[in-house]
Amino acid sequence: MSRIGTPIDSSHWSPMDRYTSASLPPLPVPAHSLPPPVTLPPVTLGLPPFPGPRGGGGGPVIPTFPPPSTLPSPSITSSPLTPITPQTPSSITPGSILPWTPSSASLHPTLSLQPPPRPNFGQIGRPIGLRANHFQVKIPTSTLYHYDVAIHPDKCPRRVNREIIEALIQTRKDYFEEQHPVFDGKKNLYSRKPLPGIGRDRVEITVTLGGDGNRERAFKVSVKYVAQVNLALLDSVLRGESLAPIPFESIQALDVVMRHLPSMTYTPVGRSFFAPPEGEPYTLGNGREVWFGFHQSIRPSMWKMMMNIDVSATAFYKRQCVLDFVHEVLDLDSDVIRRPLSDSQRLRFAKEIKGLKVEVTHTGPIRRKYRVCNVTRRPASAQTFPLQLENGDVFDCSVVQYFKEKYHIDLQYPFLPCLQVGQEKKHTYLPLEVCDLVPGQRCIKKLSEMQTSRMIKATSRTAPDRETEINRLVARANFNADPYVQDFGISVDTKMVTVTGRVLPPPKLQYGGKARVQALPDRGVWDMRGKQFHFGVEVSVWAIIIFTSVKQCPEEKLRNFVFQLRKISQDAGMPFRRDPQFVRYIQDRLGVERVEAVEPLFRQLLTEMEGLQLILVVLPGKTPVYAEVKRVGDTLLGVATQCVQTRNVNRTSPQTLSNLCLKINVKLGGINSIIVPNMRPPIFREPVIFMGADVTHPPAGDEKKPSIAALVASMDAHPSRYSATVRIQQHRQELISELAAMVREMLIEFYKSTRFKPQRIIFYRDGVSEGQFLQVLSHELASIRLACRKLEDGYQPGISFIVVQKRHHTRLFCSDDRDKVGKSGNIPAGTTVDVGITHPTEFDFFLCSHAGVQGTSRPSHYHVLWDDNGFTADDLQCLTYQLCHTYVRCTRSVSYPAPAYYAHLVAFRARYHLQDREDRSSGDGSSASQQSEEPRSPALMAQAVKIHEGMCNVMYFA
Repeated sequence: MSRIGTPIDSSHWSPMDRYTSASLPPLPVPAHSLPPPVTLPPVTLGLPPFPGPRGGGGGPVIPTFPPPSTLPSPSITSSPLTPITPQTPSSITPGSILPWTPSSASLHPTLSLQPPPRPNFGQIGRPIGLRANHFQVKIPTSTLYHYDVAIHPDKCPRRVNREIIEALIQTRKDYFEEQHPVFDGKKNLYSRKPLPGIGRDRVEITVTLGGDGNRERAFKVSVKYVAQVNLALLDSVLRGESLAPIPFESIQALDVVMRHLPSMTYTPVGRSFFAPPEGEPYTLGNGREVWFGFHQSIRPSMWKMMMNIDVSATAFYKRQCVLDFVHEVLDLDSDVIRRPLSDSQRLRFAKEIKGLKVEVTHTGPIRRKYRVCNVTRRPASAQTFPLQLENGDVFDCSVVQYFKEKYHIDLQYPFLPCLQVGQEKKHTYLPLEVCDLVPGQRCIKKLSEMQTSRMIKATSRTAPDRETEINRLVARANFNADPYVQDFGISVDTKMVTVTGRVLPPPKLQYGGKARVQALPDRGVWDMRGKQFHFGVEVSVWAIIIFTSVKQCPEEKLRNFVFQLRKISQDAGMPFRRDPQFVRYIQDRLGVERVEAVEPLFRQLLTEMEGLQLILVVLPGKTPVYAEVKRVGDTLLGVATQCVQTRNVNRTSPQTLSNLCLKINVKLGGINSIIVPNMRPPIFREPVIFMGADVTHPPAGDEKKPSIAALVASMDAHPSRYSATVRIQQHRQELISELAAMVREMLIEFYKSTRFKPQRIIFYRDGVSEGQFLQVLSHELASIRLACRKLEDGYQPGISFIVVQKRHHTRLFCSDDRDKVGKSGNIPAGTTVDVGITHPTEFDFFLCSHAGVQGTSRPSHYHVLWDDNGFTADDLQCLTYQLCHTYVRCTRSVSYPAPAYYAHLVAFRARYHLQDREDRSSGDGSSASQQSEEPRSPALMAQAVKIHEGMCNVMYFA
């Protein structure tokens, strides 16, 4: 019989009394677990009916939260469910835990919202000396002049635009004299003095450039004055002499100055610059290679401007002929292609080359460039196009015939397809053998697992090596010799800035069993030896399905795996009471048929095995079966599934089996460990819900698949259990469009689970760039507030909205070798910095919460965009660090808080749930990854990501 929890003790969540670990809410179990879930009858507690199914759509309007009078009062002086007493903003001081009063800005999202100021600096933790890859920038206090530039035709790449403006500056000295203006490649031009003759009215100038093969191209450039940029104001704000907001137009101007020369010298990609490999290139396969470069960005910090410099690497396509590219993409054995491509080969090749630029080799010095839009189904010998003769007649001419008559070229590979270039409706076809890939094209398509592994191997550096390389980059860049930087009176320090950080103390973790042992992490790591789960689930009914042959996974290996799994799980307090009641090999079938076997087999198991709790699936490697297992288990049938690689069955290890147990226990409703209650920050004194939100987007180059928004929320007081909800939304939309409905759903689930309304909402938002801060805050804060108001009039929990950023280039290095940790020489887990390199006025900090194993550790950056709860720096930093220890998949602290991590997992899992909807097989031998041309129904997509009700209250995504 499975253990399912202890009765609730409502009084533990009083504002007067920090709750204890003995006060667990009943734990829900999957729909097919034994025994059935325990529910508390609403009549006993005097609760009104809850709303209908998750999502809250339709039906009569019923107050979700009952009025306080309907609930029995705990034996304390004030109920945590009493209405919130209005507070004036001035009464909320750092560290106070007070109810929230809505400001006019939060109730009216059209008004300006501003992040809160930094309350104070953190004090907790052991001091540690650090160097950061930030370099101080000295700026003048002069005035710059901003001009708007419009270039026609306006579809030129930035590189061409820069050439146009450079030609303009060189040829029209009457406007530019001896100045060195800088240009961002699009619209903005800055000079240190006014440009004579250019004012508020546009001045139009014609510029001529030499094009491909000496062809001249004429461009019309219009310029007009926009505004002055006052650098003295920026300097006074940074020094604290002015209370004005940071003038970001000044920072933009400085950034354009610093990037002007590198943009003309290197290949810019985002905020990084790359150059072709000088020696032997590091190849990735599929015609791709690694280019190394550097990241550069200028940013405000305390008292000064900083330049963030870091090493960078990305994948580019090799400069080669298209025939060689075909060989690499298709991994052909012979150097010579002797026969036509199969349909599947053609589709693989088309998927790789679509969108790339090629240049032709058959026209002498004029090597025109084209963008590939498709690959023809027919070979060059059969591919025809309408050709108009001199007499006006039109006939269908083959590509082979055209090249023979027009260029006197006999094609050597008439059996190969052609590239269709330009616009599809224009029918422009090029034989593969007369095309080369244009050099310097970045690979925006997703790398394969093998390519990703090679990229990591090529770019991984220990912390000391990375620091050395960054210093070399700065010396090589020699910013102070840049004529544009000199002309604008800017200088850059050549030494990394030094800062004092703090190593936060780790929390103790409470385990269960009779011993109730506590674990204290050491450098971000602890183990479970001699410990049992805080709340372990007994597994009585389970099955194993092996999607491989007996030869690949022998029966004796499988028996040993089951024996070792039961032994490890027993020690962990999650006993498998019996061997699996069902074991079957699925073999000797094609991959598509194996995928299609998943759903009927799972349905059969649920029918024949009463109380089925778990299906363990053995897979040979990365296979479409995994996505189908998760789709069927999570969304259709509501049964817990756990996939295991064949190699881990054949060669068992205690570590692998322990990690399996960590995941299985929470999928069945268990709790692995909790933070020791008396170590928790003051925010835990009242009912608090922790939320994590993330939006994942389809790979670059995909124009059809939707983005997926995920929200997870804690469902108990520890927090240890989380529930999740998912929505699909428009392609590449970062704002969570249905956040109000998602938050409402999670608040209802929290109330069902704990019988408390959260007084505090701690919202960790992942994936937001600095340029989106205010837009995301305005929309999503209003959405959270709307969800609360829709649940109950006057329900106003305090919200703290914190953005978690991982994709940045700040790195920290130990000043003292004795502080370095591990073979990579990284900073220790718990290192936090909120001085020196952080925002001049706003509440942000860097926290490296994990132990770096490979390469250089990247601290996460946290920026508080809204805080009703009056966090001090210490309280928020310690809370965030503690949440990094609650990730259920491992016994290590992770790189960012568990709620945000779970949101990423949920969104990633939803992509698998969508797979059969968005990636249909085309029936002509293509892989399942080929995009469907059929229109997709939003309703079908939304249904595909909807989780089965039996999985709603367990962590199916673990």
